Amino acid sequence: MAKIIALANQKGGVGKTSTAVNLAAAFADQGKRVLLIDLDPQGNSSTAFGIEKKQIIRSIYDVISGRCAPEEAMVTPYPPYPHIIPATRDLGGAEIELVSEIGREFRLQERMEGSVKQYDLILIDCPPSLGLLSLNALVMADEIIVPMPCEFLVLEGLSQLVEIVELTRRRLNPRITIAGIVFTMYDGRSRLTQQVAQEVKKYFKDQLFTTTIPRNIKVSESQSFGKPLVWYDKKAKGAKGYVQLAAEIAAKRL
Repeated sequence: MAKIIALANQKGGVGKTSTAVNLAAAFADQGKRVLLIDLDPQGNSSTAFGIEKKQIIRSIYDVISGRCAPEEAMVTPYPPYPHIIPATRDLGGAEIELVSEIGREFRLQERMEGSVKQYDLILIDCPPSLGLLSLNALVMADEIIVPMPCEFLVLEGLSQLVEIVELTRRRLNPRITIAGIVFTMYDGRSRLTQQVAQEVKKYFKDQLFTTTIPRNIKVSESQSFGKPLVWYDKKAKGAKGYVQLAAEIAAKRL
C-alpha cells in the first residue's frame, strides 16, 4: 500500500509546488513507484513537468467528478515514473460542486481507492487554501508536509493549519499526522530568517525536518524548461536540498 503525503500550506508562493515536484522526481530516482496528484487549479505541478495545458484531455477534475478513472487521466512525461494526474482551471469549480454533496470530504479518496496499491508513494500538491480540495487531500493522506519560508506572515498561518489537521484527525481521518515542516527559500544570513526559524523551533521543534531548501534562482529556471530542478541541474544547491529531503523522508517513513 502506498504512503500518501499531502504538501500543504494555506499561503501561496511558499515553495509548496517546487517541493512536491522535486520530491516526486527524487523519489522516482530512488526507484520508487511515484504518483503526483496536482490538486491546485493553477496546475503548476503539471507545468513544472512540461505538461502543456492545451494537451490535457483528462485531469484530476474529471477523476473527482467521476467522468473518468484515475488511470485515464495519468500522464508520464518522463517514463517510467513519476506518474502525474494533472490539473486545469476546471478544478476550481469542483469546490462549488462538492458543497452540496454528501460525503464530499471523501470524494478524492473514494475515486483513487483502486489505484493506491499500484504505487509506493503518492504525493498530493494542495491548493494554497484550506477549502474542500485541501480537505479532500487531508482525508486521503497519511501525512502532511508543510513547506514554509521564514516569513512572519507565513508563520501566522501555520498554527491555523495545524488546527485544521488536528480537527481532520479527530473527525475524518485518524491516520493523518504532520510528517514535518520544511524551511524553503532559506537564507541563513538573513536576520529575519533566523528570527522566524527560532520561533518555529520553539513551538514545533519535534516536527521540523533537518533539511532546509536554500533560495535558488535555478528553481524558476528549471520550471520554464518543464523539468524538476533535481533533473535540470543536479549540482544546484536547491537540487541537493531536495535530494537530501527525500532521503530524510525515506529514512523515517518509507
